[in-house]
Amino acid sequence: MNWNWNVVAEFLPQFWQGVWVTLQAVAFGTLIAFSLGLFWAIAQRSRFAVIRWPVNILTEFIRNTPLLVQLFFLFFVLPEWGPGLRMSALVTGAIGLGLHYSTYTAEVYRAGIDGVPVGQWEAATALSLPTRRTWTAVILPQAIRRVVPALGNYVVAMLKDSPMIALIGALDMLGRARGFSAQTFQYMEPITIVGIAFILIAYPASLLIRALERRLATY
Repeated sequence: MNWNWNVVAEFLPQFWQGVWVTLQAVAFGTLIAFSLGLFWAIAQRSRFAVIRWPVNILTEFIRNTPLLVQLFFLFFVLPEWGPGLRMSALVTGAIGLGLHYSTYTAEVYRAGIDGVPVGQWEAATALSLPTRRTWTAVILPQAIRRVVPALGNYVVAMLKDSPMIALIGALDMLGRARGFSAQTFQYMEPITIVGIAFILIAYPASLLIRALERRLATY
């Protein structure tokens, strides 16, 4: 086994391009997952069955189908329904990651909302607070504070699933490494660098989540 630094130097420009694609996909995917997950969680608690049931069916369908199938559907099938539905591989990858993980974050939000004491709901009702005010000023601030650490875990999980977007053409770190290796037949250096990069990105994120969890536990 001979480590070749010349191969490393040759691969690095492509590697940094892959890092940028990975970070963009995870960042935008996280925004979608967190915001859409909250929407799913609130809709699932709606008193109107016409809202609650379709949302339950949709989230169960997305949660129980592979992420890769969803990415292929968004990138290859959806554009056949209309030219306006065609998106770049990176945008499709970010939406796919966000949509898939929104069904998991919805469960996290649901657990946080269920954890708010019943007395908080009764106090809001006694004060005649409107529904919107009850959610934004009473329930959600308490619920979200409880679930922030759990939400952070899904960011790490999304990072580890991000190489799937390379299969629709968004060349992330691993996609760049595979392409480089296929051209040069040098596998050890690119794949090793990508593995180390995932650790260097994911481990600080895990430490940040733990620190945030300890901080929130003090309140």
